[in-house]
Amino acid sequence: MVQTIQARDISLYELEEKFGLELVTNSDFFTEWTENLPLVTDVEKLSLERVKSNYLNLNKRRPMSEEAVKMVVLSPLLDLAGFYQPPFEIETEASTEISGVDESVIVKGNIDVLVLNKRLWVLVIESKSTKFDVITALPQALAYMLDTPNIEQPIFGLLVNGREFVFVKLVHQEKPKYARSYALSIERDTELQQILSVLKRISQLILL
Repeated sequence: MVQTIQARDISLYELEEKFGLELVTNSDFFTEWTENLPLVTDVEKLSLERVKSNYLNLNKRRPMSEEAVKMVVLSPLLDLAGFYQPPFEIETEASTEISGVDESVIVKGNIDVLVLNKRLWVLVIESKSTKFDVITALPQALAYMLDTPNIEQPIFGLLVNGREFVFVKLVHQEKPKYARSYALSIERDTELQQILSVLKRISQLILL
């Protein structure tokens, strides 16, 4: 009997057991979020200050909803990184479905943003509570990232709850392997600039 699981309910253990997913702890595996990062221009720094100011102003009134995070934080960053320009293509609320190694399990769900042939996946989390760690969405994001036709190329993911950002890299080999960045914060200027630099770097890699 085939078991169907919603992606939001999947665990890392189930992804390891059903799909052979492996965590890579070697820092050389995921250098794209730390090395060869494009410079952030003075104009871009001013735009980032505006994003940060908007976030801080709105978030102090009430925790930001998922839609507010998309509008106030994510959309400007994707714009600054060039993802709204050709040849990039954006999909929103795209459905995904993956089958386990033995096809006894099917995982279904909807991802928030897809960029260019499933090379970048973005998962937005509501910032209803600071105790809701952004990394809790990692299994869900990895489940989506496993649904890709580009098994020869690395796949990247971004988890965002408005305040924190985590980048993820997935490589399909004999077994799928992944690694992640630590949580970068919008509240620290240098890390906000790094977030934009990483997005710009990923956009370069997608176009290779």
